[in-house]
Amino acid sequence: MGVFWSEVPDFPQFKDLSLEDKPLFDTAFKKFPPPISEFTFTNLFIWRHSYLIKLTRFKGFLCLLSEKKESPFFFPPIGEGDVVECYSVLLHFLKEKGSSSKIARVPESTVSQTDWKAAGLVAELDRDQSDYIYLVEDLATLKGRRYHRKRNHIKQFNDKYDHQYTPLLSQRISECLQLQDTWCDLRSCSAIPGLASEDLAVKEALTNFEVLGMKGGAILIGGKVEAFTLGEALNPETIVIHIEKTNPAYDGLYPTINQAFLENEGSGFVYVNREQDLGEEGLRKAKESYFPHHRVHKYSVTLAG
Repeated sequence: MGVFWSEVPDFPQFKDLSLEDKPLFDTAFKKFPPPISEFTFTNLFIWRHSYLIKLTRFKGFLCLLSEKKESPFFFPPIGEGDVVECYSVLLHFLKEKGSSSKIARVPESTVSQTDWKAAGLVAELDRDQSDYIYLVEDLATLKGRRYHRKRNHIKQFNDKYDHQYTPLLSQRISECLQLQDTWCDLRSCSAIPGLASEDLAVKEALTNFEVLGMKGGAILIGGKVEAFTLGEALNPETIVIHIEKTNPAYDGLYPTINQAFLENEGSGFVYVNREQDLGEEGLRKAKESYFPHHRVHKYSVTLAG
């Protein structure tokens, strides 16, 4: 894990996740390419206030604890060694603290390679957290009959509004922040805990856009940012989309920014991960409407009984 590995305390001591940990995670994810959308430093960093993420190391594993009061859990450990031993130690640690014992968002690839039952552990599918994976070419070109409605929405938008796509540059960040404020005002983000957490995450991503090294794109109407999206490489063949926001006054902006971003920034990637639906019916319907190539299923691992 490099020189930064020594800065992570040994289990059961923890440290808060901070921006200074980026080189450690970049090294870890390069050595162990992640399949799940949670595992980029950007995603962990921008959501750190919501999840209250803390770090520790257990033997050859980097371990991330979410100290959310209502339901603390560990993310799947990153590294190599005895997976069953590591999971068991972390789960018993949570149990001794009197909280529910769970390691969440465990990728199917890890689950399928491990004999959990023999270790007294149980792995259960968490469908709401499954990531939707699409072919970049499909979403960048929208060819074929099944994307007819998407193409129509984009055509109607193109016919109605004079606009342009531009890669997101630092001088446009303030406009993106203004759009986020407008979006939240319309949806009363401050009164809805989930949207308030998302608002904070979006603003963390935008204000740290350059240092986090993300790819971004924006749609300008009348020279003003009315839609933006943020993504980055998840692994060598997959780009992940973390954030996509549009001014709801413009019909067709979502499919337009979605296609334009991948058409311009998706080259070199085979797949695009558009994250999970969280069990929300509307979000699930929207993600299904783009016809996923496959899903990366995630599991929760708990103590048996």
